[in-house]
Amino acid sequence: MQTAAHPLEPFFQHEVTTIFDGKLGLNDPELTGYVARVLCNFSEEGSLFLSRPTAGHPIEELVSMIRASDPVYGSAPSFDAERSMRKYIGDYALFVAGMVPEALDCDYSGPARHPSLGELIQAGKESYYIVSQFNVFEYKKEAPLFARLSDQFERYVLGLALVREELGKRLAMAPQFG
Repeated sequence: MQTAAHPLEPFFQHEVTTIFDGKLGLNDPELTGYVARVLCNFSEEGSLFLSRPTAGHPIEELVSMIRASDPVYGSAPSFDAERSMRKYIGDYALFVAGMVPEALDCDYSGPARHPSLGELIQAGKESYYIVSQFNVFEYKKEAPLFARLSDQFERYVLGLALVREELGKRLAMAPQFG
């Protein structure tokens, strides 16, 4: 029996599986396990996302991360670094688009605007696609998962939005301590 690496992983695994399988008809344990781990990663107090003073990376930072992930024209020191950064960008885009929609920019003005939903979807799909192209050696087994994440990115964003909605309902029903 495999033990959970994070204390919230069984909880997130149950919620993601319930929504993805029950409401979206996605019976894919590998994918739901991955999405549950993404939620765990971003739930950590020290995670890069949560340490930001605003509700996400401004668009300039997202563009900078994409540029930095390029080992040829950017500053990534290796193709492994490119894969790692692109995986993070995909995870970040999936998490923010599905779980933190208030971090999305509906008003395109201002110097520190946040990415729009379309920009996040494009960055997430593209990043997961690039990760899926690392399909040899130690990455061969994971490549099809990232191809699925890229191909149906919008569907998984919807799934996370439904997870967020369900968690919101549970919080609203929870007894208040004061």
